[in-house]
Amino acid sequence: MKIKTSINCKGNLIDLSTPKVMGILNITPDSFFDGGKYKDEKAILLQVEKMLIDGATFIDVGAYSSRPGAKHISEEEEINRIVPVVKLLVSHFPTILISIDTFRSKVAQKCIEAGAALINDISGGDLDDKMFDVVASLQVPYIVMHMQGNPQNMQEAPAYDNIVTEVFYELSKKVEKLNALHVHDVILDVGFGFGKSVVHNYELLKNLDYFQQMELPVLTGVSRKSMLYKPLDITPQEALNATTIVNTIALQKGTQILRVHDVKEAVETVKIFGLMNN
Repeated sequence: MKIKTSINCKGNLIDLSTPKVMGILNITPDSFFDGGKYKDEKAILLQVEKMLIDGATFIDVGAYSSRPGAKHISEEEEINRIVPVVKLLVSHFPTILISIDTFRSKVAQKCIEAGAALINDISGGDLDDKMFDVVASLQVPYIVMHMQGNPQNMQEAPAYDNIVTEVFYELSKKVEKLNALHVHDVILDVGFGFGKSVVHNYELLKNLDYFQQMELPVLTGVSRKSMLYKPLDITPQEALNATTIVNTIALQKGTQILRVHDVKEAVETVKIFGLMNN
């Protein structure tokens, strides 16, 4: 089994044989952990500079909160929020690799045109039937995530007969479609916390290496999520230690990209993990 270990971002090959870290920049007022924190240029630039210095390879920018029950915003509002931020970051950090956290093809297209490098779609194409075609025409790396339902209803009553095989099947069907469209760089995300109970999430974590059968890079995003803080009866703000533990398990099970709020700690996790594999 030969898992793909590089992706092409804006003409540069990014080597994923050493796991990489994706820092999260939420420019939404209502994200579950850092909502409303980065609402002016200075705050945005300082946070992104810190994440880059701390070792982030990618910066994932989102303008639509996907936390359970989040408020729905229009496509126009999402574009007006996110495109100026992409332009701002590219002008200040010319070599930055920006991932766009959106399920809307028009938002994705406008951001790539403004200088972004990847598309991170929580719906895996389910919420916009033009997304796969747009990704194919843009020829950018695409993170295809599994989600049951949508952000407004996904946590009401998530149900599966066998979560691992069902998520695998859904993702593999989408990978087939993307392959048929000649999308060269596909990254898998099992979608921790998106239409899954705590039990579902840990079943997926336990079997994360199963997804290597698709021979594609895997991204894991568990940073400060409820699957960590609810069982421990703590807040998202107190869930850094739990995040590090689960990120370590994810690396052991073949994850190549960690999507996190806390870049420094994730980069340290990757380095320590790497010492075992030298």
